[in-house]
This record gives sequence, C-alpha cells and structure tokens, in this order.
Amino acid sequence: MDDDKKDETYDEFYDCVNMQPKELEDWLDTEESKSVGDSDGGESTGHKSGRRIVEIKHTKKADLTDSQYDHMNKVVGYIHRHLAQRPDGDVEETDWRYSLMNWGHDPLKD
Repeated sequence: MDDDKKDETYDEFYDCVNMQPKELEDWLDTEESKSVGDSDGGESTGHKSGRRIVEIKHTKKADLTDSQYDHMNKVVGYIHRHLAQRPDGDVEETDWRYSLMNWGHDPLKD
C-alpha cells in the first residue's frame, strides 16, 4: 500500500471509529458486546476486531504495519455497510448497534 493510500485509510478509519480505546475496552467487557456477532462457539469476529482496533489506536501512525492498515480498511468497510442497514425506530438497545460498537462505532454519537 502506498503512502497516499495509507493516509486515506488512516483518515477514514479515524472518521469511522468514534469510540476511544478505553471506551471500547470497557464495552468489549460487557455481556451485550459478547452476545452479538458470528462465531464458531468462541469469540465473535466483531469482538476480535474490537480488540484489534484498541491495539491500532494505541499504535503511533509511523509504527502501523501493513496488516494493521488492512484491518483498518476492513473496519471502514464493515462500518459503512452496517450503517446502510440501520433498522427503523430506536436503536439504543439493538444487536445492530451492539455489533457496530464492537467495531468501534457508536451510531448514537453521530
């Protein structure tokens, strides 16, 4: 990935991920967080992603790896797709919101 693409990915990631690392870590410890997402009996994909997002947000931009940039792209794509599927009505206590929060985005902050 060239430097321009990295800059674009970095900016999009920080635009989409609106939860701070501590806020996301606290969320990932909740039963609501653990109750949503696809899994094969273990940790869900979104929950694993949330832990990786915390790691990325604790990494200086100059120290980010290609693998982390790849994950940042995956996060941006997931958030955009999921936001397009917003259900009608109050979303505060929905699996839809909980899934997004596992990926570092709280739609109630918009």
